[in-house]
Amino acid sequence: MTFKRTCAAAALLLGLVPAAQAEELNALIWCDHADPKLLEPFEKAHDVRVNVKEYEGTAAGLTILQQSQPGDWDVMVIDAVDVARAVEQGYLAPLPDGAVSTADYFPQVVLADHNSVDGKTYAVTEKFGYNTLAYNKAKVDPKDMESLASLWSGKYDGRIAIYDYYLPVLGLVGLAEGIDTANLDAAALEKLRDPLMKLKAASKQVSDVVASQTALATGEVDVLIGGGEWLTAVLHSENPDLDWTIPKEGGLLWAQSIGMVEGTQKPELAIEFIKYITSPEGQARLATSSCYWGMPANMAAGDALSEDEKSVLRWSDQTDYLARAQLYPVPDAQTDAAMQDMWTDMLQN
Repeated sequence: MTFKRTCAAAALLLGLVPAAQAEELNALIWCDHADPKLLEPFEKAHDVRVNVKEYEGTAAGLTILQQSQPGDWDVMVIDAVDVARAVEQGYLAPLPDGAVSTADYFPQVVLADHNSVDGKTYAVTEKFGYNTLAYNKAKVDPKDMESLASLWSGKYDGRIAIYDYYLPVLGLVGLAEGIDTANLDAAALEKLRDPLMKLKAASKQVSDVVASQTALATGEVDVLIGGGEWLTAVLHSENPDLDWTIPKEGGLLWAQSIGMVEGTQKPELAIEFIKYITSPEGQARLATSSCYWGMPANMAAGDALSEDEKSVLRWSDQTDYLARAQLYPVPDAQTDAAMQDMWTDMLQN
């Protein structure tokens, strides 16, 4: 009798356990990839659960990989300009030839020189946009935003926020000083110290993505250096006064890529995820993610976006914008360390 009861209890417990658990994919991502609207179609199509971990800044992502075991992560989102850095450290695996097509991409954001190393493709661009000036056009004169010099004019002291990411902001300060991002080496960097410290003195806060959006939306600040469509587009329906522009000095083109992590035990599934993210439907969902919007790298995504969404993204202006934007600085190790030290000095000033 006891044996029968035990068997019955065991059978009951077994009945509560799923016959087979869905496969899992572990993704090291930026916050736009955490949107269920983006992940659920892939999860349903492949009967898989996508586990995500968000990070900001390439250094933080590489630190996570350094502290992980091979196989812990399957795919990674990374700044396009930092793909080679991740490859050199052994963190990205080459993609199979022809796995992802870029035939329908905006030509300027294919970035083959960055996504490939020694003739092998390790990542593919998925989304891009601009680090430039974001502002509340009801609170500032939009004509002032046509030049970065306005931030140092004194007119907006105490009303400025600085996006807390050293590469794009130092790049913008460099543009204000007439230094192209490609020429931002250790010698040129010292020319940025004084204007950077003056910018900090004129600013109310230095803040991350969410805090920057909140500050601009609530009126804590009226201008954000380092902002762009990625910050204002998602808030457009709630506050159409939030706007952005590329000043005469130029702006920085940010481009994020997605690649397969070296050591993954699920390369086929990882490739399927990358294919989905770069498909027109995946691109449209990624472009309008609840965390932040940005331009899809695949022009075919235009067929999956509404006219209003394309208007907010300024789809028809991309040829002009891409011509006026410069890529992020790509510092060597010594310059990168000096940049981070300068940024830390600014934060503590």
